[in-house]
Amino acid sequence: MDPFTESPPGIVMRVLRFVPVRVGLFYVVLTYLYLSCYFLRATYAQGPLKGLVASVVAGAIMLMVHAFLVQRVEGRRVEELAVRPMAGELGLGLLVGLGLYTLCVLILMALGNYRIDGHRDWLILLAGMATPLATGVYEELWFRGVLFRLTQEWFGTGVAVVISSLIFGFVHWDAAGATLQGLLSISLWAGLLLCATYVLTGRLWLGIGLHAAWNYTQGSVYSGSVSGNEAPDGFFKSTLQGSEWLTGGSFGMEASVIALLVCGTAGVLMMAKAVQRGLIVPPPWKRRQ
Repeated sequence: MDPFTESPPGIVMRVLRFVPVRVGLFYVVLTYLYLSCYFLRATYAQGPLKGLVASVVAGAIMLMVHAFLVQRVEGRRVEELAVRPMAGELGLGLLVGLGLYTLCVLILMALGNYRIDGHRDWLILLAGMATPLATGVYEELWFRGVLFRLTQEWFGTGVAVVISSLIFGFVHWDAAGATLQGLLSISLWAGLLLCATYVLTGRLWLGIGLHAAWNYTQGSVYSGSVSGNEAPDGFFKSTLQGSEWLTGGSFGMEASVIALLVCGTAGVLMMAKAVQRGLIVPPPWKRRQ
Protein backbone atom coordinates (compact mmCIF):
# COMPACT_ATOMS: atom_id res chain seq x y z
CA MET A 1 0.00 0.00 0.00
CA ASP A 2 1.25 3.51 -0.83
CA PRO A 3 1.92 5.30 2.49
CA PHE A 4 0.61 8.54 0.94
CA THR A 5 -2.84 7.00 0.78
CA GLU A 6 -2.97 5.37 4.22
CA SER A 7 -4.28 8.44 6.02
CA PRO A 8 -4.51 12.18 5.34
CA PRO A 9 -1.20 13.83 6.31
CA GLY A 10 -1.12 16.57 8.92
CA ILE A 11 -0.35 20.19 8.14
CA VAL A 12 3.38 19.81 8.93
CA MET A 13 3.77 16.83 6.64
CA ARG A 14 1.80 18.55 3.87
CA VAL A 15 4.20 21.49 4.07
CA LEU A 16 7.26 19.21 4.08
CA ARG A 17 5.97 17.32 1.04
CA PHE A 18 5.57 20.51 -0.98
CA VAL A 19 8.26 20.18 -3.65
CA PRO A 20 10.15 23.47 -3.03
CA VAL A 21 10.20 22.73 0.70
CA ARG A 22 11.50 19.21 0.10
CA VAL A 23 14.25 20.60 -2.15
CA GLY A 24 15.32 23.07 0.53
CA LEU A 25 15.19 20.48 3.31
CA PHE A 26 17.35 17.97 1.46
CA TYR A 27 19.79 20.68 0.39
CA VAL A 28 20.35 22.03 3.90
CA VAL A 29 20.73 18.60 5.52
CA LEU A 30 22.95 17.02 2.86
CA THR A 31 25.16 20.09 2.49
CA TYR A 32 25.61 20.36 6.25
CA LEU A 33 26.63 16.71 6.44
CA TYR A 34 29.03 17.02 3.49
CA LEU A 35 30.77 20.11 4.87
CA SER A 36 30.90 18.66 8.39
CA CYS A 37 32.39 15.40 7.17
CA TYR A 38 34.86 17.29 4.96
CA PHE A 39 35.99 19.35 7.95
CA LEU A 40 36.37 16.28 10.17
CA ARG A 41 38.27 14.40 7.45
CA ALA A 42 40.64 17.30 6.82
CA THR A 43 41.21 17.93 10.53
CA TYR A 44 41.43 14.49 12.09
CA ALA A 45 41.90 11.88 9.35
CA GLN A 46 45.58 12.45 8.61
CA GLY A 47 47.14 10.08 6.08
CA PRO A 48 45.73 8.57 2.87
CA LEU A 49 44.17 5.46 4.41
CA LYS A 50 42.47 7.32 7.26
CA GLY A 51 41.21 9.94 4.82
CA LEU A 52 39.74 7.27 2.57
CA VAL A 53 38.05 5.51 5.49
CA ALA A 54 36.64 8.85 6.69
CA SER A 55 35.25 9.52 3.20
CA VAL A 56 33.60 6.09 3.06
CA VAL A 57 31.99 6.74 6.45
CA ALA A 58 30.93 10.25 5.36
CA GLY A 59 29.39 8.87 2.19
CA ALA A 60 27.55 6.16 4.11
CA ILE A 61 26.13 8.75 6.52
CA MET A 62 24.86 10.92 3.67
CA LEU A 63 23.25 7.92 1.98
CA MET A 64 21.54 6.81 5.18
CA VAL A 65 20.26 10.28 6.02
CA HIS A 66 18.92 10.68 2.48
CA ALA A 67 17.13 7.33 2.79
CA PHE A 68 15.71 8.32 6.18
CA LEU A 69 14.32 11.61 4.85
CA VAL A 70 12.80 9.91 1.83
CA GLN A 71 11.06 7.32 3.99
CA ARG A 72 9.82 9.73 6.67
CA VAL A 73 8.94 12.78 4.56
CA GLU A 74 7.99 11.28 1.20
CA GLY A 75 6.64 8.04 2.66
CA ARG A 76 8.01 5.72 -0.02
CA ARG A 77 10.65 3.11 -0.62
CA VAL A 78 14.08 4.47 -1.51
CA GLU A 79 14.29 2.92 -4.97
CA GLU A 80 17.13 5.22 -6.02
CA LEU A 81 19.39 3.57 -3.42
CA ALA A 82 18.25 -0.04 -3.88
CA VAL A 83 20.96 -2.29 -2.43
CA ARG A 84 20.72 -5.29 -4.78
CA PRO A 85 21.99 -3.50 -7.94
CA MET A 86 24.51 -1.35 -6.04
CA ALA A 87 27.72 -3.33 -6.63
CA GLY A 88 27.18 -3.87 -10.34
CA GLU A 89 26.03 -0.34 -11.17
CA LEU A 90 28.61 1.35 -8.95
CA GLY A 91 31.38 -0.75 -10.48
CA LEU A 92 30.16 -0.03 -14.01
CA GLY A 93 30.05 3.68 -13.23
CA LEU A 94 33.64 3.62 -11.99
CA LEU A 95 34.78 1.93 -15.20
CA VAL A 96 32.80 4.33 -17.40
CA GLY A 97 34.17 7.41 -15.61
CA LEU A 98 37.74 6.12 -15.87
CA GLY A 99 37.24 5.11 -19.50
CA LEU A 100 35.62 8.37 -20.68
CA TYR A 101 38.31 10.57 -19.17
CA THR A 102 41.12 8.35 -20.43
CA LEU A 103 39.60 8.40 -23.93
CA CYS A 104 39.61 12.21 -23.85
CA VAL A 105 43.27 12.18 -22.78
CA LEU A 106 44.20 9.75 -25.55
CA ILE A 107 42.55 12.00 -28.14
CA LEU A 108 44.48 15.02 -26.83
CA MET A 109 47.69 12.96 -26.92
CA ALA A 110 47.02 11.99 -30.53
CA LEU A 111 46.49 15.66 -31.38
CA GLY A 112 49.76 16.60 -29.67
CA ASN A 113 48.13 18.62 -26.87
CA TYR A 114 48.88 16.33 -23.93
CA ARG A 115 52.17 14.67 -22.99
CA ILE A 116 53.09 12.38 -20.09
CA ASP A 117 56.53 13.33 -18.74
CA GLY A 118 56.86 10.80 -15.90
CA HIS A 119 55.11 9.67 -12.75
CA ARG A 120 55.07 10.23 -9.02
CA ASP A 121 54.80 7.90 -6.03
CA TRP A 122 51.87 5.46 -6.31
CA LEU A 123 50.62 6.49 -2.85
CA ILE A 124 49.18 9.57 -4.56
CA LEU A 125 46.62 7.25 -6.13
CA LEU A 126 45.47 6.15 -2.67
CA ALA A 127 45.53 9.62 -1.15
CA GLY A 128 43.51 11.04 -4.03
CA MET A 129 40.48 8.77 -3.56
CA ALA A 130 38.98 10.52 -0.53
CA THR A 131 37.64 13.79 -1.95
CA PRO A 132 36.24 12.44 -5.27
CA LEU A 133 34.37 9.71 -3.40
CA ALA A 134 32.69 12.04 -0.91
CA THR A 135 31.97 14.64 -3.58
CA GLY A 136 30.53 12.05 -5.96
CA VAL A 137 28.11 10.82 -3.31
CA TYR A 138 27.06 14.29 -2.17
CA GLU A 139 26.61 15.83 -5.61
CA GLU A 140 24.69 12.88 -7.03
CA LEU A 141 22.41 12.72 -4.00
CA TRP A 142 21.69 16.42 -4.24
CA PHE A 143 21.70 17.18 -7.97
CA ARG A 144 20.20 13.97 -9.33
CA GLY A 145 18.59 12.31 -6.30
CA VAL A 146 16.85 15.49 -5.15
CA LEU A 147 16.95 18.42 -7.58
CA PHE A 148 16.48 16.47 -10.82
CA ARG A 149 14.05 13.92 -9.35
CA LEU A 150 11.75 16.46 -7.73
CA THR A 151 11.87 18.85 -10.68
CA GLN A 152 10.94 15.90 -12.88
CA GLU A 153 7.89 15.31 -10.66
CA TRP A 154 6.62 18.80 -11.44
CA PHE A 155 7.77 19.48 -14.99
CA GLY A 156 8.78 16.20 -16.62
CA THR A 157 12.15 14.81 -17.67
CA GLY A 158 13.05 17.33 -20.39
CA VAL A 159 12.61 20.46 -18.27
CA ALA A 160 14.25 18.75 -15.27
CA VAL A 161 17.36 17.95 -17.32
CA VAL A 162 17.70 21.58 -18.40
CA ILE A 163 17.12 23.10 -14.97
CA SER A 164 19.27 20.68 -12.97
CA SER A 165 22.07 20.74 -15.57
CA LEU A 166 22.31 24.53 -15.60
CA ILE A 167 22.36 24.70 -11.81
CA PHE A 168 24.94 21.88 -11.68
CA GLY A 169 27.18 23.69 -14.17
CA PHE A 170 26.94 27.22 -12.83
CA VAL A 171 27.36 26.21 -9.19
CA HIS A 172 31.07 25.96 -10.12
CA TRP A 173 31.28 29.66 -11.01
CA ASP A 174 33.27 30.56 -7.87
CA ALA A 175 36.16 28.16 -8.61
CA ALA A 176 39.50 29.88 -9.18
CA GLY A 177 39.79 28.76 -12.80
CA ALA A 178 36.11 29.03 -13.72
CA THR A 179 35.34 30.23 -17.25
CA LEU A 180 32.08 30.77 -19.11
CA GLN A 181 33.13 28.08 -21.57
CA GLY A 182 33.68 25.66 -18.69
CA LEU A 183 30.37 26.43 -16.99
CA LEU A 184 28.42 26.00 -20.22
CA SER A 185 30.28 22.85 -21.20
CA ILE A 186 29.80 21.10 -17.87
CA SER A 187 26.13 22.07 -17.95
CA LEU A 188 25.68 20.61 -21.43
CA TRP A 189 27.44 17.28 -21.32
CA ALA A 190 27.91 16.46 -17.62
CA GLY A 191 24.39 17.51 -16.71
CA LEU A 192 22.91 15.44 -19.53
CA LEU A 193 25.13 12.40 -18.94
CA LEU A 194 24.58 12.22 -15.19
CA CYS A 195 20.84 12.80 -15.51
CA ALA A 196 20.77 10.01 -18.09
CA THR A 197 22.36 7.57 -15.64
CA TYR A 198 19.48 8.21 -13.24
CA VAL A 199 16.71 8.14 -15.85
CA LEU A 200 18.02 4.92 -17.39
CA THR A 201 18.47 2.98 -14.14
CA GLY A 202 16.13 4.75 -11.71
CA ARG A 203 19.02 4.65 -9.24
CA LEU A 204 22.01 6.79 -8.25
CA TRP A 205 24.76 4.15 -8.14
CA LEU A 206 25.83 4.43 -11.79
CA GLY A 207 26.07 8.22 -11.55
CA ILE A 208 27.94 8.14 -8.24
CA GLY A 209 30.54 5.78 -9.67
CA LEU A 210 30.92 7.72 -12.91
CA HIS A 211 31.13 11.10 -11.16
CA ALA A 212 33.65 9.96 -8.56
CA ALA A 213 35.80 8.10 -11.10
CA TRP A 214 35.87 11.05 -13.53
CA ASN A 215 37.06 13.47 -10.82
CA TYR A 216 39.54 10.96 -9.44
CA THR A 217 41.01 10.11 -12.85
CA GLN A 218 41.17 13.76 -13.84
CA GLY A 219 43.03 14.98 -10.76
CA SER A 220 44.73 12.07 -9.03
CA VAL A 221 45.74 10.11 -12.12
CA TYR A 222 46.35 12.66 -14.90
CA SER A 223 47.05 15.79 -12.78
CA GLY A 224 44.30 17.86 -14.42
CA SER A 225 42.28 20.73 -13.01
CA VAL A 226 38.92 19.57 -11.70
CA SER A 227 36.06 21.98 -12.45
CA GLY A 228 38.24 25.08 -12.23
CA ASN A 229 40.10 24.12 -9.07
CA GLU A 230 43.89 24.20 -8.94
CA ALA A 231 45.49 21.23 -10.69
CA PRO A 232 46.82 18.72 -8.12
CA ASP A 233 50.00 16.68 -8.32
CA GLY A 234 48.55 13.45 -9.68
CA PHE A 235 50.28 10.19 -10.49
CA PHE A 236 51.32 11.21 -14.00
CA LYS A 237 53.52 14.27 -14.51
CA SER A 238 52.09 15.86 -17.60
CA THR A 239 52.24 18.81 -19.96
CA LEU A 240 49.07 20.28 -21.47
CA GLN A 241 49.24 22.80 -24.28
CA GLY A 242 46.99 24.25 -26.94
CA SER A 243 43.92 26.41 -27.27
CA GLU A 244 41.51 26.63 -24.36
CA TRP A 245 38.53 25.41 -26.40
CA LEU A 246 40.41 22.20 -27.17
CA THR A 247 42.14 21.50 -23.84
CA GLY A 248 39.67 23.09 -21.41
CA GLY A 249 42.27 25.54 -20.13
CA SER A 250 42.18 26.50 -16.47
CA PHE A 251 38.76 24.91 -15.94
CA GLY A 252 39.95 21.42 -16.84
CA MET A 253 38.89 18.75 -19.29
CA GLU A 254 35.20 19.41 -18.57
CA ALA A 255 35.49 22.60 -20.64
CA SER A 256 37.14 20.86 -23.60
CA VAL A 257 35.29 20.35 -26.87
CA ILE A 258 36.72 16.82 -26.72
CA ALA A 259 34.81 16.08 -23.50
CA LEU A 260 31.72 17.75 -24.95
CA LEU A 261 31.78 15.43 -27.98
CA VAL A 262 32.83 12.21 -26.23
CA CYS A 263 30.77 12.48 -23.05
CA GLY A 264 27.90 14.33 -24.71
CA THR A 265 27.58 11.46 -27.17
CA ALA A 266 27.51 8.99 -24.29
CA GLY A 267 24.77 11.03 -22.60
CA VAL A 268 22.67 11.24 -25.77
CA LEU A 269 22.96 7.48 -26.35
CA MET A 270 21.93 6.71 -22.77
CA MET A 271 19.00 9.11 -22.91
CA ALA A 272 17.93 7.61 -26.24
CA LYS A 273 17.94 4.19 -24.57
CA ALA A 274 15.75 5.59 -21.81
CA VAL A 275 13.33 6.94 -24.41
CA GLN A 276 13.24 3.54 -26.09
CA ARG A 277 12.36 1.90 -22.78
CA GLY A 278 9.60 4.40 -22.05
CA LEU A 279 11.34 5.86 -19.01
CA ILE A 280 10.86 9.53 -19.87
CA VAL A 281 8.37 11.38 -17.63
CA PRO A 282 6.17 13.65 -19.78
CA PRO A 283 5.36 17.24 -18.78
CA PRO A 284 2.22 17.64 -16.64
CA TRP A 285 0.01 18.92 -19.48
CA LYS A 286 0.63 15.71 -21.43
CA ARG A 287 -0.03 13.45 -18.44
CA ARG A 288 -3.66 14.64 -18.34
CA GLN A 289 -4.37 13.58 -21.91
